[in-house]
Amino acid sequence: MSRYAATMMACLLAGNTVAWAASDTPPPAPAGANPVIAMEAPLQGDFWTYEVRDEISGKVSAIRKNIVTEVTPSEISIRVTTEGKEDQVLSVYDRSWNLKNAGEWKYQPGDGSGIHAPLKIGDSWNFSADDVNSGKGFIWKRSGHSKVVGQETITTRAGTFETYKIETTLLRRPTNDPSRKHDITAVTWYAPAVDHWVKRTFVSRGNGHLLSNNVLELVEYGRKN
Repeated sequence: MSRYAATMMACLLAGNTVAWAASDTPPPAPAGANPVIAMEAPLQGDFWTYEVRDEISGKVSAIRKNIVTEVTPSEISIRVTTEGKEDQVLSVYDRSWNLKNAGEWKYQPGDGSGIHAPLKIGDSWNFSADDVNSGKGFIWKRSGHSKVVGQETITTRAGTFETYKIETTLLRRPTNDPSRKHDITAVTWYAPAVDHWVKRTFVSRGNGHLLSNNVLELVEYGRKN
């Protein structure tokens, strides 16, 4: 798996406070469902923990916790830790949850994995950026497209959430060898109530060959008491 794919699984995409349109009022939560903790505006100490499942092997490959370390008018900083490992990654997002920095990588102006508020079914947007690792001399060009294809009720171990379903396709090529390419397809279920995705699928292919096929699912979340 590429370093980029690992970063995307560890840190990827949600956005600003989103209001449900009157025509899109979410239905009440099913009886017995865990109540949703309102987290529309990010605060220091907010956290989201994800189970990462490798669909190729059928096994859970990681448990990752994202915790907000700092919030400014333009950025949100996240500390990403993986259960059983000492390494930590500091990831910096804009306020629409587009990744700007993650470890050695910078995404200029952002990786395009965030949202466009207010979300509405049928909305779509294009994005392009450079993925830059100055220390190792890597530059990848990226271009992609996202579309809000529907609203779905998603239940995970963390609870039941009303979500927008966003489909994203992305192409990346290194500037030093344009014959190489990574095709990435992601599906994101973003829940405005917790200002984050509660589920995401991520499939990466290198020159047509499958590199990774992962599902991230929210298992715990909350905010500092």
